[in-house]
Amino acid sequence: MMERIAKASPRLRARIAGGIYLMVFVTGIFGLFVRSQLGFAAGLIAGALYVAVTLLFYYIFKPVNQSLSLLAALLSLVGCIIGPLSLFIHAASYVSPLVFFGFYCLLIGYLIFRSTFLRRILGVLMAIAGLSWLTFGSTALASYLSPYNFFPGILAERSLTLWLLVMGVNEQRWKEQASAAGEGRP
Repeated sequence: MMERIAKASPRLRARIAGGIYLMVFVTGIFGLFVRSQLGFAAGLIAGALYVAVTLLFYYIFKPVNQSLSLLAALLSLVGCIIGPLSLFIHAASYVSPLVFFGFYCLLIGYLIFRSTFLRRILGVLMAIAGLSWLTFGSTALASYLSPYNFFPGILAERSLTLWLLVMGVNEQRWKEQASAAGEGRP
């Protein structure tokens, strides 16, 4: 299946990322409201799906800046690992995964803004979301700003998800940017 996704067009790959991103939200919200083993399982599924989104985003944004796309992916993966790890290692519970997702969203926002194949407003929204997630670096600040510090992330990530599902990416511009980056076919 991963081989088929790798051979897919950039627009289809973006739409797949949007679909998986939507499933992250559905399973994540389910996991928040169902406090049982089923909710825990939904949270783990949401995390695994977010890993898939992260990998797809790496390939989508690689033509913009390969190093920053890789750094963003690594930060996201660390954020995905911190949550479940904090259940077993107490020291990991002192670090909010949202801080890593904050840096991830900032980088994705920058990559979107610098891309030629997505609307810049999506990049601006993702950067603002990243700043709001970074407030979770301080428990006191996050508590003080709650629930308002959730709204930029919800707005930006839902907007990006909807855009990817409906529009995907501008395939011609993606290919031009990939070609200019010396990648050709990813």
